[in-house]
Amino acid sequence: MRLTGTGLASERGGRLIFEDVGFDLADGELLAITGPNGAGKSTLLRIVAGLLPATEGRVAAAPATDGPLYTFMHYLGHRDGLKGSLTVRENLVFWQKTADSDGGIDVLDALERVRLLHAVDMPAAFLSAGMRRRVAIARLLVVRRPIWLLDEPTSALDARSETELGELIAEHLGGGGLVLAATHLKLPVPVTKTLRLGSAP
Repeated sequence: MRLTGTGLASERGGRLIFEDVGFDLADGELLAITGPNGAGKSTLLRIVAGLLPATEGRVAAAPATDGPLYTFMHYLGHRDGLKGSLTVRENLVFWQKTADSDGGIDVLDALERVRLLHAVDMPAAFLSAGMRRRVAIARLLVVRRPIWLLDEPTSALDARSETELGELIAEHLGGGGLVLAATHLKLPVPVTKTLRLGSAP
């Protein structure tokens, strides 16, 4: 799969956030989206995910997908998207059923990868910020999708968890996946391409 963005622009409240932004990403490549706060890093990811409309431009995949492009993507945003009243296991099972896709690993195996097997039956409301982030990362594993859109993926992670996230991203890329990551920090995995939004500091 190849993912391209062409002539993308975004306007919010009459203010232009960015314009004429483009990228071209192939299997196994990671695009780091950088820039100062307010430059539109998160906005660009949401446009790619289909959560926001672009003012101009388009996002496309080649070959063309046989369904909506967003069904080939995982979006990991600032908010972890967990239901506090559900246990860790129930959150991941809910995601599997909602995503309606095959090919991911077992929920318990995913929790073992992020070192949260001991918290499998704990309500998400009782998790620390770092634990919540790791459960959100586990969602990337229980449903297989080729495109990962990661917004500040290392947020709330300790050094060990950052390293483990880097290993998961590297495995995804090694299997032919694509990653777009908006970040203001160094990612725990080599970057293939960089797209900077906004003016230089």
